[in-house]
Amino acid sequence: MKKLLASTCLIAGYLAVTGTANAACGDVTIASMNWQSAEVLAALDKFILTEGYGCNAEIIVGDTVPTITSMIEKGEPDVAPEGWVGLLPEVVNGGIGDGKLVAAADSLSDGGVQGWWIPKYVADAHPDIKTIDDALKHPELFPDPEDKSKGAVHNGPAGWGGTVVTGQLYKAYGGAAANFTLIDTGSAAGLDGSIAKAYERKEGWVGYYWAPTALLGKYAMVKLDHGVAFNAAEWKRCNTVADCADPKKNDWPKDKVQTLVTKGFSDRAGAEVMGYLGKRSWTNDTVNKLMAWMTDNQATGEDGAKHFLEENEALWTQWVSPEVAENIKAAL
Repeated sequence: MKKLLASTCLIAGYLAVTGTANAACGDVTIASMNWQSAEVLAALDKFILTEGYGCNAEIIVGDTVPTITSMIEKGEPDVAPEGWVGLLPEVVNGGIGDGKLVAAADSLSDGGVQGWWIPKYVADAHPDIKTIDDALKHPELFPDPEDKSKGAVHNGPAGWGGTVVTGQLYKAYGGAAANFTLIDTGSAAGLDGSIAKAYERKEGWVGYYWAPTALLGKYAMVKLDHGVAFNAAEWKRCNTVADCADPKKNDWPKDKVQTLVTKGFSDRAGAEVMGYLGKRSWTNDTVNKLMAWMTDNQATGEDGAKHFLEENEALWTQWVSPEVAENIKAAL
């Protein structure tokens, strides 16, 4: 009976603590973008906010442009764990300046890398191809799957900020005049599949991709140099604006990848939850290894989040209090 009473008291105490946290945090919607690193980070935030802080967290599907725009205009979703803010600098800065967005931790402490890539076997066979301009001199090395008389630049799906920039750079570097077509790969899977197919056939490929990704760990790719220095004014004026008619050649800066939170959620979430979101940050190397495990094991974002928590206790316990850490360990 004493054991039963003790257990009952322990459970009641736990429920009281989590109930209080839930009252402060409440419902929270977390945007899961349709690429692997963002998917696993959203799942990680959901697990920690739910099990550690007692939030009622829900994952919703999102993409860079529509998610951040919706956060500013509609106040939802509440959290974008992996916001590539360099792709929408004016929008993000405007949202923060207007008091509609709150910037939390850098999701990737060492930043994100985007640009145009070619397979390493092509770079090794043609050491003269080092820049975008060099690649566009050789449409025969990067054939369009539908028309071998032309070259092709593979782009990402609609909704990605990187897709907008690639389209603008295609115009700036004269892709059409160089006898290249710009291919819409339709989805993240379509983009990945085009690289995998090229590798299997040892064919040329050039197009947009980014790091961190498991795919770049599997397929050795070389990022092309842009041949010019980064011009921040041109980047904001035209390289990131889809309907800008006169983009100029520009470098692709290392991206600031940051967690964004709506002001409404920041106000109601409480200091502890915002403290977590202000500390939660990892490196490209950590994410690459995690995504490689996920790919090898056909794991979901939820699987990846639990694997990370089980294997990287020394890292994630720095983000939370000892009491929250015990809640998370118990849930695992």
